[in-house]
Amino acid sequence: MFNRRQFLTRAVRGSSLLALGSAVPQFVAQTARAAAPGKDTILVVVEMTGGNDGLNTVIPYADDLYHKARPTLRQTKQQVVVLDDHVGLHSGMQALRPLWEAGNLAVVQGVGYPNPDRSHFEAMDIWHTADPKRAATTGWLGRASGEMENRSGGVPILHVGTGKAPLAATGAQGRGAVSVGDQNSFRLELGNGDRKDSRRKLLDAVTTPATSTDDDDPLAFVQRRQVQTLTAVENLRELLEGPRAIRGFGGGLQQKFQLIAGLIARGFGTRIFYVSLDGFDTHADQAPAHQQLLTQLATGIGEFFRELKDTGNDSRVRVLTFSEFGRRVNENGSRGTDHGAASCVLLAGGGVKGGVVGKHPSLSDLDSDDLKYHTDFRSLYATLLDDWLNCDSKSVLGAKWDHIKALAAR
Repeated sequence: MFNRRQFLTRAVRGSSLLALGSAVPQFVAQTARAAAPGKDTILVVVEMTGGNDGLNTVIPYADDLYHKARPTLRQTKQQVVVLDDHVGLHSGMQALRPLWEAGNLAVVQGVGYPNPDRSHFEAMDIWHTADPKRAATTGWLGRASGEMENRSGGVPILHVGTGKAPLAATGAQGRGAVSVGDQNSFRLELGNGDRKDSRRKLLDAVTTPATSTDDDDPLAFVQRRQVQTLTAVENLRELLEGPRAIRGFGGGLQQKFQLIAGLIARGFGTRIFYVSLDGFDTHADQAPAHQQLLTQLATGIGEFFRELKDTGNDSRVRVLTFSEFGRRVNENGSRGTDHGAASCVLLAGGGVKGGVVGKHPSLSDLDSDDLKYHTDFRSLYATLLDDWLNCDSKSVLGAKWDHIKALAAR
């Protein structure tokens, strides 16, 4: 059994769970200004892996050019979830209708960046780092975790899914998110068989006020934050393994959302969650696969907000969806679509000014057969960072980006 000094020594030297960034004093100052635990805003990011076909997600059903370009994939006004006189959501997204009607769903059109990359890996890295020049080695969310206010401490970013955390959640020196892939990911190996009661007693012991609480003492701050993180991970392990465990492993997107909703309801304290839905590389026979994927996405988001509303947390949570690129305007000979450029982004939840944001990109004025973007994705990030997560977007993104006024918090 480790004693207190040995435990803290190992925690401070070896833990990679805490994303402090490089400026501990700045983070201390922001923590002092943070909201009370359980009141912080929360962002859930959904990665639609593979390059989602935005043209068949937000559908310009009133445009004859759309129907001409998509002879087998097109959807009519009678099929789509009508948003206005020009566009509607794919028929598989019926579960988002309540959010739309309540004014809590924003559909952002024409999102992209200059000189778009059509490689899955390169394009995804660009979205993850918020750097089309590919010079950044950390993710935009990872960098934000060192800036955002979070009085509860603990785990700043939780990745719900198998494998390592995404680049978007990677902070300075490789530190960033904790990944929830299976229950075995959370054991704190403290010796003597790693007995549950021993771990809990030790964590209770090290969280007693035995060190300085002076926010001007960086060493004491690091120690406290490490202890908060380790305690949060232990709490997470108990929430996932106990008799009333929250379930979310090995299932689909809806189960992952259930896990996140449960953690939020129990005051876990994490402010950024990250999940992925794979399968959007629809080069052939797109229609049934895309229908299933968009239904899964919409159902997951819809049920998620219903659960949040039941626990009184819906107003402080937003969900952001994105994909590494859109698809070509014209369907191919295999009843699918190939890699494209500009696409759409959905933003749902608390404080969102619902509606269609920006014009649908022209189908008659294309860039190498792709839709042209008119809204840089970094403006979307900046709006969320400044207005929702209460970060300094310039510090995170390396430059000042105009906000998307329609998405500003109400």
